[in-house]
Amino acid sequence: MMNTAPTTVKRALLSVSDKTGIVEFAQRLHRCGVELISTGGTQRLIKEAGIPVQEVSEITGFPEMMDGRVKTLHPLVHGGILGLRDVHAEAAAAHHIPWIDLVVCNLYPFETTINTPGVALDQAIEQIDIGGPTMIRSAAKNLGWVSVVVNPQDYEIVARGLEENGSITYETRERLCAAAFRHTAQYDALIQAYLTREPFPQEITLTYRKFSDLRYGENPHQRAAAYTSVLPPDLKDDMSILEAEILGGKELSYNNINDATGTIQTLREFSDPACVVVKHANPCGAASGDDIFKVTQDAFNADRLSAFGGLVAINRPCTVEIAQFFSKIFFEIFMAPDYEPEALAILKKKKNLRILRLKDIKPLNQVPMQKFVDGGLLVQDRDCSVIEASDLTVVTKRIPTEAETEDMLFGWKVLKHVKSNGILIAKDTTTLGIGPGQVSRVDAVQIALNKSSSPEGAILASDAFFPFRDSIDSLAGSGIKAIIQPGGSIRDDEVIAACDEHGIAMVFTGIRCFNHG
Repeated sequence: MMNTAPTTVKRALLSVSDKTGIVEFAQRLHRCGVELISTGGTQRLIKEAGIPVQEVSEITGFPEMMDGRVKTLHPLVHGGILGLRDVHAEAAAAHHIPWIDLVVCNLYPFETTINTPGVALDQAIEQIDIGGPTMIRSAAKNLGWVSVVVNPQDYEIVARGLEENGSITYETRERLCAAAFRHTAQYDALIQAYLTREPFPQEITLTYRKFSDLRYGENPHQRAAAYTSVLPPDLKDDMSILEAEILGGKELSYNNINDATGTIQTLREFSDPACVVVKHANPCGAASGDDIFKVTQDAFNADRLSAFGGLVAINRPCTVEIAQFFSKIFFEIFMAPDYEPEALAILKKKKNLRILRLKDIKPLNQVPMQKFVDGGLLVQDRDCSVIEASDLTVVTKRIPTEAETEDMLFGWKVLKHVKSNGILIAKDTTTLGIGPGQVSRVDAVQIALNKSSSPEGAILASDAFFPFRDSIDSLAGSGIKAIIQPGGSIRDDEVIAACDEHGIAMVFTGIRCFNHG
């Protein structure tokens, strides 16, 4: 029967890698009459502070050995932690095992080590803790009698309980137990991720660290929080909205984080000056060119109606000119790699505008993409495909011009981030109209056309093949001059014939760019 009564602490074992607050905590334990046992650097630190402390070797009769690999793995340590006080007291007495009522332990800095540039495998392996996880798990398993602390933030609740009540409640022990198993689970998850080389191993263990609580989720009645992934460097994305610096405005909401992630991913498609405007997780305007100010104007004007209350991201520093342009427009978020001081001052006058400074904007990198579904997880490679003019196959009588080809390649980069079924119309490397997330490709074409005020000479991009010629026929007289699409339909010949009838050039990419979100 699990002991759920408050427990006293007569003896504590302290062995921590993160020494934050450990001396102060040890002092408070000592004042409460707790006998302290410790190891290595922790013991030396406590002793130097003038606090009475025993070395573990004094308990076990064995010195630390093998460069510290073996120090706490001993029955006199683990028997003292694991023994049930109401069942194993006789065995403990027979073998002279002292009870250990509190274990304070955190683990070797494996995460810090593997994130050090140039670290070798053998250096990383040496930072895999063995004794620490064993002690933590032993103490956590015996939560009826033993308390375990793995986070310096929890020192206060333990110290206060002993100072005020002389004991630790079962509720506190239970909470600390769960934290302990999370701590060791995350540690092991990171190790296996670092050592795994297969792209899709038989088992996957993911681990995250809390970034912040959020006011609510997608809707006000839903609770929410944000977590950052804990991964080896080669599995991390090069950019995360959670790493952006907030220079002004409120904290990011659930929807802000989701939308901003997609915005940054779209922006990363471009090395030339570019601007992306997103609303409800879909690009509604994008432009690329030589002049960042003109580009921002073009991206916003592509769909001014949809842009209201959206997000803006640029891949060049924000100038005063750009800040003045957007100062009279309502946006939720503005993102840039940097800001001119006066530009930042202008934007900060908009009280609720979230102003973010991004890390260096790098191209999309090939890391596994994960999507949670009920009862499971989907994992795939990220779509980092880059289509060049040489990859295009012209299938119509009319050959696209150089300018049309440039627009098609531009449109394809943006279309990759539009929810499927997606259709995009563009001209002069600026979107004119986007039809996102439709169940019918014909409907997506119509929405994109309706949003395009002047499509004469424009191109149309489709994220998947046209199953019928009806979408092409709907373009008759619209001014669309060229189409980029994957190809591969059993009716490609009919679709190509429709393009020839309407004088439209068409190219196949050979790959599609579905984005089901």
